[in-house]
Amino acid sequence: MTAKPVLNRAQFHTSVAQLRDLPSSRAEIAFAGRSNAGKSSAINLLTRKNRLAFTSKTPGRTQLINFFELDAGTFLVDLPGYGYAKVPPEVKAKWEGLLSRYLQEREALAGMVLIMDARHPLTPLDRQMLDWFTPTGKPVHILLSKADKLSNSEKALTLRRVKQELAALEHVTVQLFSSLSRLGTEEAAAVVEGWLARAGQAHPQDAG
Repeated sequence: MTAKPVLNRAQFHTSVAQLRDLPSSRAEIAFAGRSNAGKSSAINLLTRKNRLAFTSKTPGRTQLINFFELDAGTFLVDLPGYGYAKVPPEVKAKWEGLLSRYLQEREALAGMVLIMDARHPLTPLDRQMLDWFTPTGKPVHILLSKADKLSNSEKALTLRRVKQELAALEHVTVQLFSSLSRLGTEEAAAVVEGWLARAGQAHPQDAG
C-alpha cells in the first residue's frame, strides 16, 4: 500500500488570533490571498478534502490563522483573507499587524502560496504581501486562480504579464490555476510538497 501524499494527510489542528498562540512547528507553508480570490477552494483541492478550509459566504469573515497538520510539527497555514472593504478599520489594522509580523518573523515558515484572481492580479494588497515576505529570502508561489474564466489567449497574456512584473523578485514563481477545472493542481502540489521536503531535511529533529 502506497503512502498518502503528504498534502492529503491534512487535518484541522488549531485556530489562533494572536501570534503568542502559534503552535510549535517544524515547518509550515502559508496560503494567503485577497478575500474571494479562491484561497479556501485551492486548499481544499490540493488536500483533496472538500471542507477542510471553509469558504465563507461573507468575504473577510475569517479573522483567524488556521493550522492544518500534515505530520507531527508540519502544517499548512490558512491566513485571513485581506482587502474586503466592509471590514471595520480597527479590524483591518489588527489583521495587517498579524499578517505582517507572521510573514516576516515566523521562523518555521518555509514558503508562501499567494492566491490572486487571474482577472485582477497584483493588486496593491497583493504587492504588500510580497513586500512583507520576499525580504525573508523564502520562496513564493503565486496561483493565478479562476483561470477558467479566461480565454486561452488571456491566460497566456496574464501569465506573461505577471511574470514580467515580478521578474526582479527572487524566489517567486507563478502559474495558472483553477479549482473548478483543476488546472495546475499537480504543479501547485509538487511545489508545496517540494518545499516541505526541503524544510524537513533542513530541520529533521527540530520541533521548536
